[in-house]
Amino acid sequence: MRKVLDVLRLAEAALARENGINMDDIQRLLKLRTRTAQRLIHLFEEAFPAVEKRKDPDRTRWWKLHDEPLIRYQGIREKELASLETAILRARQHGSPLEVHHLESIRDRMLASMSPIEARAIKRNAKAVLEARGHAYRPGPRARLNPDILSAIEEALETSMRLSVSYQGKEDAVATDRSLESYGLLFGIREYLIARDTNKDDRLRSFRLDRIAAIAVTDQPFQKDPEVDLQAHAAKAFGSYYSEEEFGPVAWRFSPEAAKVAREFEFHPDQRVEETDDGGMIVRFSASGWLEMAWHLYKWGDGVTVLEPAGLAKVVAEHRRGDFPSLP
Repeated sequence: MRKVLDVLRLAEAALARENGINMDDIQRLLKLRTRTAQRLIHLFEEAFPAVEKRKDPDRTRWWKLHDEPLIRYQGIREKELASLETAILRARQHGSPLEVHHLESIRDRMLASMSPIEARAIKRNAKAVLEARGHAYRPGPRARLNPDILSAIEEALETSMRLSVSYQGKEDAVATDRSLESYGLLFGIREYLIARDTNKDDRLRSFRLDRIAAIAVTDQPFQKDPEVDLQAHAAKAFGSYYSEEEFGPVAWRFSPEAAKVAREFEFHPDQRVEETDDGGMIVRFSASGWLEMAWHLYKWGDGVTVLEPAGLAKVVAEHRRGDFPSLP
């Protein structure tokens, strides 16, 4: 039965991916060794004789399916439904109503493609899988998000239309009207819209969603800058807040005891780790967002020392404790 499911999974990938699949894809997809993957591809070719096979100039072999009703109408499996339900729970926990809406639409559409008897059986089995996994999600805390605001931002991102926003910044006594060119959303402790303010310079700025009093999508299109890399921009922040003034090298030294736990963490996607002679470790990266760093560092008590920047070291200096019963 396992081999049948693996062959069907290859067929799904060969149909869904524009160029089909190659041997590296197969090994990565199913976590197989080369010889096992080669044997499985022979079974795949026997099960789907219409598969298109080709070889690149570099001798890479590809398999591509163009139309296969068996794959298109197979519905959803119980473990897939369980994982989808898990994703919905996580999205709801993180306060992402639009993600919840879209994931629920996918789930309902997949279940609707099956007969009522099959759908009931799949839902029953998926529930058993979820219970076996023991997944549960704490009730909070999390910021409440207005789905209407998220919906408007999503529309603006899809259509490249400017947003008219009434926004009250941290230093503003009242909300002011702004014309924004949106580039993306960052989700973290707080959720931010990443956009350019047309009345200011070309810098990308962060706007907290909970400080948006009113929002509307305009009929004014704008041309997105192709050089903007949202992922690279996000990496400039430790959490979800970016400050150009704070951006720079960061270095934290973990004590030998704290390092045992800290080695299990990725504090930043571009981090570099140095082992120290006493069994501790130093983590280095470049980012901004001292306040969010301070919130995180507090959990480590006196097990971590800020080497740089000096401004962050000053923020946390009076809040290092040695009486926490455990580390994060």
